[in-house]
Amino acid sequence: MSQVQPVKISNYQRPTNLLEIANRKPGTSERIKDGSFRDMFSAELAGDRQVNFSKHARERLFSRGIELSEERLAQIADAIDKAEAKGSKETLILTDEAAMIVAVNNRTVVTVFDRDNLREGVVTHIDSAVIL
Repeated sequence: MSQVQPVKISNYQRPTNLLEIANRKPGTSERIKDGSFRDMFSAELAGDRQVNFSKHARERLFSRGIELSEERLAQIADAIDKAEAKGSKETLILTDEAAMIVAVNNRTVVTVFDRDNLREGVVTHIDSAVIL
């Protein structure tokens, strides 16, 4: 009969107790910052929802005097999520102040139109539209 050799378990292989981590007091670990586990988890998820702007889009925002609030950026992120859920690749997002063409796969605003430029009425290379 052969003997079973004990296996060392490193810190990375041991089971993780998320409740223990969430209930730690601030300062007990360098990896845990102030706030609850829920806050940290939400912040981590929000990081994945970031909206990027191409150089061209940033230039258009600046040249056309369009400012986007944090609330509007959150709405744009939600619109991208909706377009992604429907399988869209290039979407038009319409807001009160502007229209944006967004590459959904990398969450990047490619270009921005103000209301005056929208009057031409033709937008090409899109497969969906989200109206905010």
